[in-house]
Amino acid sequence: MSPSFHVPYILPTVLLALALALKLPTFLRASRDPDVRATTLLLTWATAVLVVITPVNIERLNVLTGIPNIAAPWAYSFLTAFCATGLTMIMRWREEPSEGRRRRIRRVYWLYAGIVAVLWLTFLLADVPTPRIYDLDTYYAGTPWMREHILLYIAAHMVSSLVAASMLWKWFPEVTDRWLKAGVVFLQLGFASGLVFDVAKAAAIGARWSGHDWDVLSTQAAPPFALMEAALVALGFIVPQAGPFLQKWIRDQREYRRLGPLWRALRVLTPAAAEARFGPWTPLDLRLMQRQQRVHDALRVLAPYVDPALHRRARQAARAGHDTPKADGIAGAITISAAISAYRRGGPPAAHSREPWGDVAVSDRIEAIASALHHPHLLEDVRRRMTSTGSANHHG
Repeated sequence: MSPSFHVPYILPTVLLALALALKLPTFLRASRDPDVRATTLLLTWATAVLVVITPVNIERLNVLTGIPNIAAPWAYSFLTAFCATGLTMIMRWREEPSEGRRRRIRRVYWLYAGIVAVLWLTFLLADVPTPRIYDLDTYYAGTPWMREHILLYIAAHMVSSLVAASMLWKWFPEVTDRWLKAGVVFLQLGFASGLVFDVAKAAAIGARWSGHDWDVLSTQAAPPFALMEAALVALGFIVPQAGPFLQKWIRDQREYRRLGPLWRALRVLTPAAAEARFGPWTPLDLRLMQRQQRVHDALRVLAPYVDPALHRRARQAARAGHDTPKADGIAGAITISAAISAYRRGGPPAAHSREPWGDVAVSDRIEAIASALHHPHLLEDVRRRMTSTGSANHHG
């Protein structure tokens, strides 16, 4: 079989392995959280299934262990564990924590643990001496014990897919969170793909029993749906957790960058305390918190050097060409820049520095001020307008 045949297995396996790697730091920090633990297990089982069922790995397992078809109980055990974890995660999503929910989750785990045990028992009892990489299910469809082994994994998978799809169908109208809703859609598509896989496998096995050859359903039609299921179900559980995190990360990243010019401008001020040094791997939310705190501390140091009269003139000039929030930001940026210059010169604090800046506290305008500092040409335009207005007033 050409290597290109394995590409469809490689892509979802790499994606799942990447998702698992990204999830591991969270798991190490919050391993006691049942949702985090369940998601990590689900990704682990899904990745393990795809690793084992890749044709080249099936052959390697046969060679390394010296046991023909040993990949079958491994793959079907991981698939069964994947089904159990998926069901319990849906139960956690749908129901509030309670003793009843915990009992049902324990029952699911015990039931599927029993299925895994029977899968290994039936494989050990079966006589399957001929290694089959692509058509094991149909080749041994009539073999005692291996027949039961195959039917058991298909039945367990089909029942879990139907139960999960039914729970999600009833729950979907109640879901309001958009990330969770997206996750439910991915899960529904994934379990639907799993059912197509089961039906194709069952049809091919049934055909063997009746003396017909529908092996193509098992060897070519079913595998792509198994790959789709693994990827879609994993996405269904990842999106509701990764989506809000990614949304917050983007928001924090935007705020962190927006504060950059203001933070750099205020770095000339001596901080009240030594600033903690964060490395490049420090979480973004901690770096943002430090930057915000640094800005607030610096503004307090700068307060005596603020010229409220300059702020009023700048705001009046800025309002001639901009809406009020933007004008307030420009005026604040001009006033802070002048106050920094006064601080650096070591001159006396501005007269009447205790006057308020305006109708709103400066701390409420930090975002607008930082945004204005991203556009120095706007500040120069307002300064020129202030100069020309001042000259006109002087001559008048």
